Amino acid sequence: MTTDAYLIDKARVRRSFDRAAGTYDAAALLQREVRERMLERLDLVKLTPRAVLDAGCGTGHASAALSVRYRQSQVISLDIAMGMLKKTMAARSLVQRLFGFDRRHAVCADIERLPLAAASMDLVWSNMAIQWCNDLDLAFTEMQRVLKPEGLLMFSTLGPDTLKELRAATRQDDAHVTVSRFIDMHDIGDALVRAGFNAPVLDVEYFELTYDDVLGVMRDLKAIGAHNAAEGRHRGLQGRGFLQHVQARYESFRRDGKLPATYEVIYGHAWKPQARQELPDGLSPVQFRPRASSST
Repeated sequence: MTTDAYLIDKARVRRSFDRAAGTYDAAALLQREVRERMLERLDLVKLTPRAVLDAGCGTGHASAALSVRYRQSQVISLDIAMGMLKKTMAARSLVQRLFGFDRRHAVCADIERLPLAAASMDLVWSNMAIQWCNDLDLAFTEMQRVLKPEGLLMFSTLGPDTLKELRAATRQDDAHVTVSRFIDMHDIGDALVRAGFNAPVLDVEYFELTYDDVLGVMRDLKAIGAHNAAEGRHRGLQGRGFLQHVQARYESFRRDGKLPATYEVIYGHAWKPQARQELPDGLSPVQFRPRASSST
């Protein structure tokens, strides 16, 4: 299967999340849990940001939590789907909107092309969004660009073992993609370094959601907008025969009366380095080290 087959159709992603805006919150149990764990990790970070970017904000719960945590900050909620942004902004309280206490703003854009000024953000936050990128190097480079020196990037994403049961059950041939490909933690770390981040820290956690049947897995994925958006997907309807095939193969994973759906969640954070000292052309900094004293 060619690499191009795994490219994400961004127009399909936008449409899927637009349609899912009304059903997303009820089904996004994993996203909610990961968000809370990311917020707990912020407790360990000494940071007082004036400007925060929620990149891939979904229905805006992280934007709201970040606004509460950093009350003097401007929080920008960014998402590729306008439907998600409308849910995000509608959730603001009437008092906040009437009296201007809400310092949140919405931007509809792709995180691979951020329409923000360089060095304008103190914190870039992204929960379960970068797996929808085609070029992770570009996404991280953009995030590094918009961060101020010593700014923080904190994110979560999905690793290769995500939906491994569904991948096995839906596999038919090598010519088509049935489940998106997710990037390994070590490759993500390498991409952070290439983008110019300092000392990235990554770790992984596994979650297992359980269902009565495979249709429950598919319904939840549809409800959060997580359709197969790979260019190499089947373009036509698969039909009842395909569904029966998937149901039969997925049954091999049943344990204790339930079907599992595995999610590999990768957490990461990294800092943008301090700004380098600019010197006139032809000059370079020289460091002097004190000589060790000797006794006579």
